[in-house]
Amino acid sequence: MGKPYVGILVGNALFEGIPLGKTNYEAIRFYSEAGMEYGVIPCYFRIQDVQIDTLKVHAYVQHGERFILSYIDLPKVIHNRAIYLDTMSYQQLDHWTKRGIILFNRWNRYSKMLIHELLLKDETIRPHLPGTYPATMANLRMMMNIYDSLIIKPTNSSIGRGVMKMDRTRNGWRLIYPQSMKISNKIWRTTSFMKRIPLVLQKRIRSKSYIVQQRLPLATFEGRPFDLRISIQRGATGEWGITGIVAKVASKKLFLTNVAQGGEVKTLNDILCAEYPTLDHADVFRQIANFSLKVARHLSRELPHLADIGLDIGITKDGFPLFIECNGKDQRYSFREANMEEAWRSTYFNPIAYAKYVLDGGTPVY
Repeated sequence: MGKPYVGILVGNALFEGIPLGKTNYEAIRFYSEAGMEYGVIPCYFRIQDVQIDTLKVHAYVQHGERFILSYIDLPKVIHNRAIYLDTMSYQQLDHWTKRGIILFNRWNRYSKMLIHELLLKDETIRPHLPGTYPATMANLRMMMNIYDSLIIKPTNSSIGRGVMKMDRTRNGWRLIYPQSMKISNKIWRTTSFMKRIPLVLQKRIRSKSYIVQQRLPLATFEGRPFDLRISIQRGATGEWGITGIVAKVASKKLFLTNVAQGGEVKTLNDILCAEYPTLDHADVFRQIANFSLKVARHLSRELPHLADIGLDIGITKDGFPLFIECNGKDQRYSFREANMEEAWRSTYFNPIAYAKYVLDGGTPVY
């Protein structure tokens, strides 16, 4: 019997780029290397490539240096690296699982409000959470009475798209907002106001689902706030583990730390040595790791088939971890940008290792 296939469910852009060797930020060569190590064959396909009545799929499979579109049995274990937001796709993925297919990270775009509500259930996690509410006009005014700085962000966006900031000033408030919702947006506008919420903000929170959050007191590097992207994945034993930690520092012009929005990547160790030499660095790392694993284990008990997430975690100047958000489709290139080659490579190896564990009959360890 030949090696078993492990499915990688991908989006249209990646699928079309595979035979051309144009996979953008996804280094699928690491999947191939992991497949050789763990004795499986990665294959790549989209949701529309599956014939559910026969459980067959047209998928790209690597043969030598080339990827050949092959007609094969739908793999028994699939790792979802695509984002589907529509009900029909959700139902189709659900149908696969009812036919015995194991699909981990089956749904990887959960609303920020849902994640917050799930984490509130654990009383040991609550002290690490920012004040968070749906962004209604009433909630916005309530938060303005409590905090001096607020973040308003779409509940279902990623990489900093559409995020706005409000700060209390001597004469009222100042709102900073992007001109457009595009990732490529380069124009940011500022408006000051006293009591009446600016129309641009009213229109946005009425036309799209947003949350309003307390802006966290993040530690800084060279006067700029930073947070941490923490890759947490299940691996060869089925247990959660920390794959890598990379710091993202806000640009000098903007409050966002996202690399796609001009943020700069650093290693946490470099930042601690430069800015916080009096802290016990080993203890800071330990606190971050323990908290991140606690979040991953809690969420995996609440959300089905979770196995690969990226957490955005901040720390105070004292090293206390603060939860920012959870990403169901981790953007792994931050590790590459920080020259953390081994961590970057491991983010691809661990899902394949976990898939092999599941294929061999293993179950998730909580």
